[in-house]
Amino acid sequence: MAYKIEKIRPEHDRDICRIIKSVGAEYGAVGDGFGPADEEVLCMSRHYGRNSNSIYLVATRDDQAVGGGGIAAFNGSSTICELRKLFLLAENRGQGLGEALTLKCLAHAKAMGYTQCYLDTLSSMKAAISLYEKLGFTRLRNPLDGTNHHGCDVWMKKELSEG
Repeated sequence: MAYKIEKIRPEHDRDICRIIKSVGAEYGAVGDGFGPADEEVLCMSRHYGRNSNSIYLVATRDDQAVGGGGIAAFNGSSTICELRKLFLLAENRGQGLGEALTLKCLAHAKAMGYTQCYLDTLSSMKAAISLYEKLGFTRLRNPLDGTNHHGCDVWMKKELSEG
């Protein structure tokens, strides 16, 4: 099936909120300290893309949102971004869509001038961790100072050097 990846628009907000919250619940990422509980989830289009240092991409199939992922400054940094809220509905996993979203996010991060990309996730998200490792992310022993997601137990970072 053909997927389309595009910048988030206000008409995506309700579906993306539902996807982030339902996939988060699937993996136990519920409540304070997890991305799905962040206030921005309620209206992602309002928080991403209004300025040049963030973007949220939505994957659609047959004009229906099936997932998304984004990049934003980590804790106000101008050099470190964070891969944020990369979630896909179960039936859309394992088809290369997560990789496509991640690669597009990383390309935007480089274009925005970031030199490093950070992420936090859960050890139960094994397929996501494998993807991140395949794409050059390495595990950290601790989260970066300033993370809001204290419920996560896996922290990774990638250098966004050329090549």
